Amino acid sequence: MRTAHLSRTIMLLLGLALIVGLPLAGCVKEPAVQAMELQSDLQRDTSPLIGATDLAELTVGNTAFALDLYQSLREGEGNLFFSPYSISLALAMTYAGARGETEREMAQTLHFTLSQDGLHHTFNALDLQLSHRGEEIDEQEGEPFRLNIANSIWGQRGYDFLPEFLDTLAMNYGAGLRIVDYIEATEEARQMINQWVSDRTEGKIKDLIQPGVLNELTRLVLANAIYFNAGWFFPFAEEETREGTFQLVDGGQVSVPMMSQTETLRYSGGDRYQVVELPYVGREMAMVILLPEKGMFEAFEMGLNNERLSQIFADLNSQSVALTMPKFEYESEFSLKETLSKMGMHSAFTDADFSGMDGTRNLFISEVVHKAFVSVDETGTEAAAATAVIVELVAAPSAPVEMTVDRPFIYLIRDLKTGTFLFVGRVLNPAE
Repeated sequence: MRTAHLSRTIMLLLGLALIVGLPLAGCVKEPAVQAMELQSDLQRDTSPLIGATDLAELTVGNTAFALDLYQSLREGEGNLFFSPYSISLALAMTYAGARGETEREMAQTLHFTLSQDGLHHTFNALDLQLSHRGEEIDEQEGEPFRLNIANSIWGQRGYDFLPEFLDTLAMNYGAGLRIVDYIEATEEARQMINQWVSDRTEGKIKDLIQPGVLNELTRLVLANAIYFNAGWFFPFAEEETREGTFQLVDGGQVSVPMMSQTETLRYSGGDRYQVVELPYVGREMAMVILLPEKGMFEAFEMGLNNERLSQIFADLNSQSVALTMPKFEYESEFSLKETLSKMGMHSAFTDADFSGMDGTRNLFISEVVHKAFVSVDETGTEAAAATAVIVELVAAPSAPVEMTVDRPFIYLIRDLKTGTFLFVGRVLNPAE
């Protein structure tokens, strides 16, 4: 856990990578080279024209995927934290090269309901909106609000990618093609990509791609990094933090530092649950805490879907809230290959069609890995996440309502203007 002397900040940083490989047959060994950038003739479209409802449709789809993925990942034990936006964005770039049954399955699993062109234009519009968050926010006793998003493409030297595929990524994701040599200089390429991710995440995401993940069959890596820095709009007073008891799902207890504050927050007390929204500085983004009644966590979690969340958000109203919640820190790491396959992306991992990338059907996803980190204290939140997709060949004043987060809960970090979920997690044991 960070010390109390850290400034009021939240850093949600994520690096993602999509690694595309090719069969060994026909590969020509070439000498190692330093990464050089080969730009598409097309520049990023900074004023994309999208339909009036396209952004809302994309957000609804992304939210549905986030909740589907949560329902799949919650079956594991312990705490959970991941970035659905990171995963959706990485797979959207992959989707640009998908065709046939692979394209259909990816669209169904990821809830991509727009056309290929419409989807990428709308992702571009959403990304550009997020990049402007915090521009009009004054500094509040510390770091200003920041949200930076960057993408890059790392391709094999001498390999021919379709210009249309590279143009789509350049126009909508601002990613130019950086040339590396996975055949003769695999480790050098891995280090360069990892350094790019580390540089754009303030060093929070290191060694995104582990040794052995890239090999001489690798042909393409798409990388994304997000940096978010902000503090609570209503920071917790450090002197109010006390040791308290947190109730576990199995009936046990742990002692953890519990923060306290009484503020006017958006709150809802529903049927056997409480919900509170904690805004970050500028009130453009917030953390939403969903707290089921004691003994009801598993039932609430199982029933959490898009419709129920929409109703929960609609019921939020300003209310004086005496809030008590734990400081916590957690790291997660898991593979998404089996999960995504079970969710419906079968062919992407077997008989895939990514001919939109290179004009062949030689590419398939061999693995998807994700890592994430989160730390919450009196000043704000610090979080990081990384994804690698490997593809190879073949209110009014009143008496405050009390809300004590002393048992398992779910939390979301969302953009309040678009409803985009940047992160989703749960805390079963804040002491882990």
